[in-house]
Parts: sequence; C-alpha cells; structure tokens
Amino acid sequence: MAEEPKPNDLWYPDKQTVRRSHVKDYDALRARAATDLVAFWEERAKELKWFKRWTKVLDDSNKPFFKWFVGAKTNIVHNALDRHLATPTRNKLALIWEGENGDLRTFSYFALAREVCRFANVLKSMGVNKGDRVTIYLPRIPELPIAMLACAKIGAVHSVVYGGFSVESLHGRIEDSESRVLVTADGGYMRGKAINLKAIADEALQRAGTVEHVIVVRRTKEKVNMEVGRDYYYDELMALPMSRAGTNGRCPTEVMDAEDPLFLLYTSGTTGRPKAIIHTHGGYQVGVATTLKYAFDMKPEDRYWCAADPGWITGHSYIVYGPLILGATSMMYEGAPTYPYPDRWWRIVENYGISILYTAPTAIRGLMRFGESWANRHDLSTLRLLGTVGEPINPEAWRWYHRVIGKARCPIIDTWWQTETGMFMITPVPSFPLKPGSGTKPFPGIQAEVLDEEGNPVKAGEEGKLVITTPWPAMLRGIYKDPERYVQQYWSTYPGKYLTGDSAKIDEDGYFWIIGRVDDVIKVSGYRLGTAEIESALVSHPAVSEAAAIGMPHEVRGNCIYAYVILRAGQTATPQLVDELAQHVAREIGPIAKPEKVEIVTSLPKTRSGKIMRRLLKARAQGLPEGDVSTLEE
Repeated sequence: MAEEPKPNDLWYPDKQTVRRSHVKDYDALRARAATDLVAFWEERAKELKWFKRWTKVLDDSNKPFFKWFVGAKTNIVHNALDRHLATPTRNKLALIWEGENGDLRTFSYFALAREVCRFANVLKSMGVNKGDRVTIYLPRIPELPIAMLACAKIGAVHSVVYGGFSVESLHGRIEDSESRVLVTADGGYMRGKAINLKAIADEALQRAGTVEHVIVVRRTKEKVNMEVGRDYYYDELMALPMSRAGTNGRCPTEVMDAEDPLFLLYTSGTTGRPKAIIHTHGGYQVGVATTLKYAFDMKPEDRYWCAADPGWITGHSYIVYGPLILGATSMMYEGAPTYPYPDRWWRIVENYGISILYTAPTAIRGLMRFGESWANRHDLSTLRLLGTVGEPINPEAWRWYHRVIGKARCPIIDTWWQTETGMFMITPVPSFPLKPGSGTKPFPGIQAEVLDEEGNPVKAGEEGKLVITTPWPAMLRGIYKDPERYVQQYWSTYPGKYLTGDSAKIDEDGYFWIIGRVDDVIKVSGYRLGTAEIESALVSHPAVSEAAAIGMPHEVRGNCIYAYVILRAGQTATPQLVDELAQHVAREIGPIAKPEKVEIVTSLPKTRSGKIMRRLLKARAQGLPEGDVSTLEE
C-alpha cells in the first residue's frame, strides 16, 4: 500500500489511472484553453446536441451580463434524455435509488424519459407554460429529479427548495419566484423518522397567494391534509389519460434559446433575504458535462454516486443534469449516512458496485468518528475515484478518506465551486498530482487570481480574496428581479472580475488553497447560511431586540453557529429561553441553522457607523486577541 502523503506533499496517481484518464497532461490542456478560451468551450459544446448551432460563442458586449452560444436553440433535456433514446443507452440504468427504509427503485434511460414525459404532461394540464416558475419541495426521492426534468422539458423554470428547510424559507422562496405550482410530498425518511413535509408546505401556503395547485407525492403514506380543488396526489395524476398523451406518454421537448432560464436556486448572501441565482439551458449544460467528464474521468461502465441532495447546486449539476448528459448510471440514497448503523454508505458502495463517490468533508469527518472497522467490513474495491465538495477538506480528513475508503489508490478530486458558478472551477483531474487539502488548479478555461484589498495579486502563500477573471459557460446570468444587486455584489469590488466571496492562497507550485468565506456567510456542513437570515430569525422572537451570529470551528460540521442576543426590556435570561431561541431559529430557517450556542448579552460591539463587529465577537468567543478596535464605537 502506498505511503500516506503529508499535507504539503504531492501524491502521484499510478500509471493505470494516468493511462485511462481523459486528460493525460492537465497543465498542457489548461495552457491551451488559456490561449483561446472561446475555441476551447466551442469544442466542448460540439460534443452535445443542438436544435440549432450558435452564431457566436461568447457575447461580452454588455459586461457583466455575458451571453454564451448566442442564437443557439437547445433544451438541456434533449441532451440529458432524448438523445440517449436512439442509442443502446436507452436500456442502461440511469438511476438506482435506495430509500432509508430499504425500498429500492431503478430507472433505465427509457423508463426515466417516460416518467418525465408523463409528469411534463401533468404540469401542462395545470396550465404551466414556458417561463413559468414551479417550486419543488421534496425529500431525496426519484420524483425530485423527475420533476426538475419535466419542468425543463416544457420550458418551465424550476425552483428547488431543500427538503430540510422550514416554513419561512419555503414561503419566502415561493413568494419571490411567484410560483403557481408546488410539488411536495407527504414526507420523507431521515434517521428512521418520517418528516411531514406536507404540514410545512401547508403552513407556508397560508402566506403564499400565488400557488394554485399542489402536487403531493406519497412517500411515507401517512395521512395528510389535502385541500379540495388545490391538492392532488402525484400517482393519481400520473395515472390519468392526460399524462399519457400520445404513445408511451410522449411529450415534445420545448425548443429553448440557449439563454432561456433553466432554474432558479436560492443562496445566502451577506445582507437581506436569500437571492435567486439564474442559470440557463445552453452554457450550463456545456459547463457541467465538461467538468464532470474531465474531473471525474466519467466512463460508460462507471457507477457514480454523488451523496448530496438535489436541492442544492451540487445535486442540480452533478446528480441530475451532468451524469444524465454523459449517459452515466447514478446512485441516489434517501437518508442519513449512519442509519441504522455507521456502515450504511459502505454497504451501498459494496452492494451496487460504486466506482466514483462524491461527498462533503462534513460527512467524511462524521464517519471518521466511528473508526475504520465499519468501512473495513465491506468490499470497497470497486471504488476508483473519490471526490469532495462544499468546503475545504482538512488534511487529516483527506488522509483518512484516501487511506481507509480509497485504500491509498483512489485519487481525491477536491472541487471548489459555488451555486453561482454552476460548475467546478478549481479541481484536479485523476492524472494530476495532489496535495491534501488543496483543490489544485483552475479548470481549463478558468482564470483565477488571489488579490489584496487594492486589487494586486498577493505573494505566494499569502491570503487574499479569490476572484475569477474570465467568463465561463455555466456562470450565473444574474439575480432574479435584481440586476443591480448582481453587479454590486459580484462585479463591483474589482471591476471586470468576479468576486467569489472566499479567501484563498496560492502556493509556490501554483496550487490553490481555499480558506473560507470573507463575508457574512457561515458554511455549516457545506451549506451556506447568511448571518442576516439567522439574525432576522432571532429578532422575530418576541423576547429579542437585537442579535448577531458568527461561525465557529466545529470538528464535524466545519462550522457551527454561535449567536449573541440582546433581550427586550422586561425579559429575563433563563436556560429555557436560550433553548427556545435556538429552536425558534430551527423552525424559522431549518434544523441546519440551529445555533450550537446562544449567549445573552447586554451590548454588541459596533463600529461608529453601526456595523456589528463580528470579527471581534469571533475572537472573544475563541479567546483570541481582539486586534484593531480603533473603529469601535465608544
């Protein structure tokens, strides 16, 4: 077995990995793409099917509102499903799904396309047209990707809300997107318990006036409230003649412009409510297919498992769209990694012959706690590549993942990207030497820099702000209904350069090391939560007058939420109130946002302009020096 690398050592792949890799010389491909960005992406686009080719690859005449594959006609479903039906891939497994309770369902490409057509016809019968928004609030079940694909097929814009989010989060997203249709479920299973999603949806709908129809998937089969004239069961609608229009439930794929919107996905920002990121059909499909093919060296015989939730960008790009475009077989699992025992994931790898596993450092750290014996009970020899996403992976977790799960032979594809980028931005390929904890280098066609406050490149090893200096096909096309915020947040700090909001450094070998957020966003288990959201949730409690939230290091979740609260006059600090406030945040946003600790204080450190000094709060909480406090108000 190969010797384990130290954090700054290079780990070299074996000759077989290099020989079979799509990319043999990564630096050479990156250099070639850098000389002609447009030609590189045009070559990749030609690997896909288009109803009509583009007249121009990149239109940068109205920066930063870039357009890709101008004039092209396409639909991402044409590449994800339709084109496979005329090839032997039609009979290949597209999706293997295992429920937490042991349920098993599989779909060939033909069967998946049939289900998508049927549900697309259901949506059309409810008056959903091209450009309409549909909110999807489902657990991790096959109906989630089916609903997404059905929306895309008819040109509707899907807005997926993570099934762990609460009433307020769901309501806000429905209201902002002005969705007329909600797709939800009676519930889903997590850690052996049935979570009643329909009850959460019902409460959200009491405040959302735009929704006319609710489609409910029966997952747990528990009795739920069904409002006559508004709520319909998914299986009953799918059985009606309208869902089977034509032969085999066919539904024509809507011809879309390359720049037509495909989906909205809400992400936390530094201020205010979450913002809806817009992604489009044309460039997005080119970006996700290319990055997945090269970075994970996807082959027809692979069994690929991205263990994220389709409700996040990782699931959109690399559970639903990317793998299907490449004709891959994907695994999807509903529940918790440790239910009923800590070897659930390793049992899945063994049972289904998984060859590529893509997950978050949070999950890896969580499984590390149970030691090596659970993994060693299972045959993991089918694995050939491992991947990580969501946050930087610490070298200790990298080494455990590499040694215990990958048996010191699987390259770890450590990817950095965002909801906004739509696709991998900094990532290795399997043939490239790795450093534990580093995402290595920008993907071909991506130019990145690390800058100081004045916009100058920092020296090797120094920390600065990570920016992207060139446009890319899967980039966000704006913030829904707020173009000014798009320009201000992403393109104004360093004009002409995309500000990622992350800090990073580049070492002497040109390897990028992502450090973390530089703005008021906390990453908990890889999920972005805005301090403004958390603080607003706290202040909405009748006992609270003011609040501040910070992220604190956590050995499993990466970060946890630490909240400071000032009570209203007449309120008394008690342990019961502290617990009530934490539970209140969980109800308002979702369990992922529940503070690890709530501290009741009489004042908060602020600048003279009134801005809360979270840096100072963080230093105090960790017992560290407070640094420069010259801007602190008296």
